[in-house]
Amino acid sequence: MEEQQVGSLHFHIDFSQPLYEQILDQARSAIAKGEIALGDKMPSVRELAQELRINPNTVMRAYQELERDGLTEKRRGQGTYVTSSPEHVASFRTALAARYIDSFMEQMESLGLAWEDIETYIRQKRDTEQGGSDL
Repeated sequence: MEEQQVGSLHFHIDFSQPLYEQILDQARSAIAKGEIALGDKMPSVRELAQELRINPNTVMRAYQELERDGLTEKRRGQGTYVTSSPEHVASFRTALAARYIDSFMEQMESLGLAWEDIETYIRQKRDTEQGGSDL
């Protein structure tokens, strides 16, 4: 896996996985976590494509999806910017968290775990990471 920084964005590119999805997921994550400030300029399509050594159409597709998500906005003649709306980012972050939770719950249920079991594992994990006991 190759790591590259383009502007304020950090990308971990794995050329065995779809590039469009990686760019999209990593940009979404960076915006949702606040690693890129509201209103910040995104690298141009050409700049990002050149730095990552990928086709500009791949970057364009990811940028279009970010705009559809409400996370970025195009400014005519100026480029693409992270939205200036904290509400859009908060809403997207909440939706993303819900999606991750749904996926996690489906995986746990596929293991035959009941909610009580899942809750116990989560508490144990939290306690272990906070330096507590393993119960």
